[in-house]
Amino acid sequence: MRNLLALLLAFGLMVISGNFVYAQDGESQEQATDTTASTEQAPAEEPQPEAEATPVASGDEDEGEAPGGFQVLKKYFIDGDWRFMSFVLVCMILGLAFCIERIITLNIATTNTDKLLSRIDDQLKTGDVQGAMEVCKSTPGPTASVLYEGLRSASQGPEAVEKAIVSYGSVQMGLLEKGLVWIALFIAIAPMLGFMGTVIGMIQAFDRIQAVGDLSPSVVAGGIKVALLTTVFGLVVAIILQIFYNYIVSKIDGIVNKMEDASIALVDIMAANNIFKK
Repeated sequence: MRNLLALLLAFGLMVISGNFVYAQDGESQEQATDTTASTEQAPAEEPQPEAEATPVASGDEDEGEAPGGFQVLKKYFIDGDWRFMSFVLVCMILGLAFCIERIITLNIATTNTDKLLSRIDDQLKTGDVQGAMEVCKSTPGPTASVLYEGLRSASQGPEAVEKAIVSYGSVQMGLLEKGLVWIALFIAIAPMLGFMGTVIGMIQAFDRIQAVGDLSPSVVAGGIKVALLTTVFGLVVAIILQIFYNYIVSKIDGIVNKMEDASIALVDIMAANNIFKK
């Protein structure tokens, strides 16, 4: 269910981002038409005597309304050719969706093992193995599930308990690592898409040079700028997803370590309460 919600969230963000890009393109076209219309009407406004005061006022407004970081990001996104930027944006949205889903799942799976073992110990001191199993069943998380499997094999001896813990622990380990393959895939694909956009942009820049027939800096600089923006965004997406990926891996390692410690402690508790001799 959480995976479905995450994918629906990713789809919604993709639709919103697509509408945003097209809206920005429409606004840029409207601004271009407005500027051309204003330039055509400029000669009729030359005789007005108040034209000398306008440059000072416009300069003050530009200084007071400096573009923010998000506005600059939008500008560079549109300048980098939305055909390649959209693929990088999709990688970021899907990667973040998987990261958020894993972080929420791992936070839910985190269990206070000391408190859980103390409750199991209280039940086993009275010889109530079924009560200890109910404690594990009522506690969420993979650690409680592994301990439940160990308690269920208590009548077969310590070797059977250890075997059950190891076998079911590998199953829980696979569930904890679910989705990490997709995050790693988006980390690898995002910079590759950026590099592909850069290469295609460089090819287009050289095509312009060939069409113009002159190696002018304006023609070369414009094409190279658009080409390099895709690489920058691809690397930024890969860096962001890599940080989340390392956090998730460290979270999984912490849960697995606590799971192993709790499993060893469970066998010791069962042996101390003479559960295997009954």
